[in-house]
Amino acid sequence: MSNYVTRAGIEVDRELATFVESDVLPPLGKDADAFWQGFAALLGDFAPRNAALLQKREDLQAKIDAWHNERKGQPHDADAYRAFLEDIGYLVPEPGEFTIRTENVDPEIATMAGPQLVVPILNARFLLNAANARWGSLYDAFYGTDALDAPPARPGGYDEERGLAVIAEAKRFMDEAVPLADGKKWADLTNVKEDGIPLANPAQCVGCNDKTCLFENNGLHIEVVFDSDHPVGRTDPANIADINLEAALTTIADCEDSVAAVDAEDKLTAYRNWLGIIRGDLSESFDKGGKTVTRALAEDRRYSAPDGTEFSLPGRSLMFVRNVGHLMTNPAMRWDGKEIPEGILDAVMTSAISAQDVAGLGKYGNSKMGSIYIVKPKMHGPEECAFTNDLFDAVEDLLGLPRHTIKVGVMDEERRTSANLAACIHAVKDRIVFINTGFLDRTGDEIHTSMQAGPMKRKGEMKGSAWLKAYEARNVGIGLAHGLSGRAQIGKGMWAAPDLMGQMMLEKIGHLRAGANTAWVPSPTAATLHAIHYHREDVFEIQKGLGDAAKLDELLTIPLAEGTNWSEDEIREELDNNCQGLLGYVVRWVDQGVGCSKVPDINDVGLMEDRATLRISSQHIANWLLHGVISEAQVLDSLSRMAAKVDGQNAGDPLYEPLLENPDGAAFSAAKDLIFKGVEQPSGYTEPLLHQWRLAKKARC
Repeated sequence: MSNYVTRAGIEVDRELATFVESDVLPPLGKDADAFWQGFAALLGDFAPRNAALLQKREDLQAKIDAWHNERKGQPHDADAYRAFLEDIGYLVPEPGEFTIRTENVDPEIATMAGPQLVVPILNARFLLNAANARWGSLYDAFYGTDALDAPPARPGGYDEERGLAVIAEAKRFMDEAVPLADGKKWADLTNVKEDGIPLANPAQCVGCNDKTCLFENNGLHIEVVFDSDHPVGRTDPANIADINLEAALTTIADCEDSVAAVDAEDKLTAYRNWLGIIRGDLSESFDKGGKTVTRALAEDRRYSAPDGTEFSLPGRSLMFVRNVGHLMTNPAMRWDGKEIPEGILDAVMTSAISAQDVAGLGKYGNSKMGSIYIVKPKMHGPEECAFTNDLFDAVEDLLGLPRHTIKVGVMDEERRTSANLAACIHAVKDRIVFINTGFLDRTGDEIHTSMQAGPMKRKGEMKGSAWLKAYEARNVGIGLAHGLSGRAQIGKGMWAAPDLMGQMMLEKIGHLRAGANTAWVPSPTAATLHAIHYHREDVFEIQKGLGDAAKLDELLTIPLAEGTNWSEDEIREELDNNCQGLLGYVVRWVDQGVGCSKVPDINDVGLMEDRATLRISSQHIANWLLHGVISEAQVLDSLSRMAAKVDGQNAGDPLYEPLLENPDGAAFSAAKDLIFKGVEQPSGYTEPLLHQWRLAKKARC
């Protein structure tokens, strides 16, 4: 029996069709035949446009390659280069003055500043943890991480000495965020039940319930738990048992870089999990310490205001869903004899599921403003942003949703987008709620776009490049110039080291000082700690004082390693670093279908890796190989040595398949292809080869 059924000329995976017709459409009162007819018409309009945009990417890249090849051996002429990019349409005219007009945006996005989580949508447990990370225990976050500058907890149960250090640090935070009157300190509080809490600003106390007092600072809430029966509260002079911070205001459920979704089976898992979030009934049971634990979505938190009125605060993050970009297709559906563009599939499916939230059918509700929030990655320039805008118009019409119900977050992670960012924002000005920088993908595209210009700097040196500084500054400056403050998020990228929270606390506050009102963190614990930064800095005040964006010419500076004469040791070090990171990620992606995990780097530091890391590493090796900095033999030698290291790092994983025992296996073959075929990959993306080898691996299992 075929795995496909035909609906209005679309070949649809049988299980996916059943899911749509039994779980998605009936609660909305939608007729299945009309839906499929509309979907087919949408494909007729948008699949050819999608293909044409991808072809334009290739045409522009071919012209850029030719320009650099014609000038080999000549000094780079920045003025001529910019004129050339304008002539071929890579750079487009600025749109002039405008302000975004997005309406019906939830406060978590528009008027609040706080951490943002990104979580792989295929893992229900992680998805639930992230959705529930709206609130986090500051005591737990300090106790279990190096964010607390004190000796680590001793094994064997609760370490009282560590606990006292945690409490002291948490109360010092309270002195900053919710200061007491007359210079008193939170550590001095004793008989709170009788004497109350003498606040310097009584308006900061906004509510209470049986055991908690609720405070507000910089738009974020802090919940102080008083419980004399709790093991911690019993020994505390003020009976404080915990301090909970409002943390991950928003979470992105990711269908893209952090997942390995290559077929209908994978896509169906993603869509079912998203439906569980929207309906509010997603749950996951797992073994923990010999006991079965079931995780579900958190309830709202209820309080009484000082005037006696009852109110509640959300117990969960406001959820975005990140669709895939325009490049890939997926066999979950076929139309006109071909797999349909996966970005179109995601747009229709995630919006149809989210329409249940708009209709008020969920247990909790996601958007209180009736909006659907979709992050759209890897768009190249304003034409592709306009395509997404038109596509979302068509999806709204298909589902009977009011215009601009679907909001868009634009990932500013491709060179043609950051060079034309104002025009990109203008193309989606009525629905944009988010712009965000991403160093890794943006660097991968930087390398690929200028692949033929010459060998690039080492990856570590890239972080000090003129283009990167201009990129980060322009993202904020252009966003502010077009009215995003108070209407949308201006975000910064991921802190990739979940075990280095002390370092994160020192460095990541820089994102706020640069004007970002959200930034990505790798875990709920990291979200709780990063929330401290938003109490220390008022981002919206910072935004008012920021100047103009950096100049375009700075952004267009190519990070070439001109005049560099690396030693053999430096070359080997860079190559080994790239190969180790590439292999460590690919082997889990291809063999286990894990798209994001804590992967040990060459120094055994665990980093949260996704496809963006792979893109920069593979493109960097391909660039050095193309320009003769390294040879094929050196690459193969490094891959072999680093495979041994990666095998050792994963020796404790019972599901791991050693690379050196499978040199012709799917994972090792994918790693070699990503390097040796890197120059020819579209925009340097890793997805085509990863999907090919993951499908081959699944076929063998």
